[in-house]
Amino acid sequence: MANVIVDLSISLDGFIAGAHDGPENPLGDGGAALFAWMGAGPARNRIDPWLCPPDASMPVVEEWKRDAGAMISGRRTYDIARGWKDGHPIDVPNFVLTHDPPTDGEWSPQVRFVTEGIERAVELARDVAGEGTISVAAASVARQALDAGLLDEINVSIAPVVLGAGVRLFDGVGPQALEQVRVIASDGVTHVRYRVTR
Repeated sequence: MANVIVDLSISLDGFIAGAHDGPENPLGDGGAALFAWMGAGPARNRIDPWLCPPDASMPVVEEWKRDAGAMISGRRTYDIARGWKDGHPIDVPNFVLTHDPPTDGEWSPQVRFVTEGIERAVELARDVAGEGTISVAAASVARQALDAGLLDEINVSIAPVVLGAGVRLFDGVGPQALEQVRVIASDGVTHVRYRVTR
């Protein structure tokens, strides 16, 4: 069965986007620093137009590409990303949790809207992911998955920046027991993987 994971870049103080994020400022104030490592590698590491990671980060990015089976996002992330109409670096079915699916506009053909909640989104993602991973790619959705006992792993790429404000990954989440299973120190980022213990 597919593992459900959170895999996001965060600041040292736990933000996945800076303050004032939105369609005109997708990463928020200072948020570009969270993703600088993704394009900071040598030219030989170029994977696609979005990804050229440092040497030590290559295994992490290669896992994304190799293991991805599906994604789950939230409506706010969808709106800020403009429906990924120009593509996403991880080209797999993307289940967008929303109470109000759009009826017009443009979005990636990989987007599927889910109105029945996180449990249904995970169920649908498992149907298409096979043995691949299901990546949760939004803070509110990650919190819902964690609260529902559906999250298996938390992978964070910690950028060397303190944003001070913005969108916190685990704002409002209760106590959780985690087991650290991997740490990779890289240029401009530290990748840490935790298993959620139940």
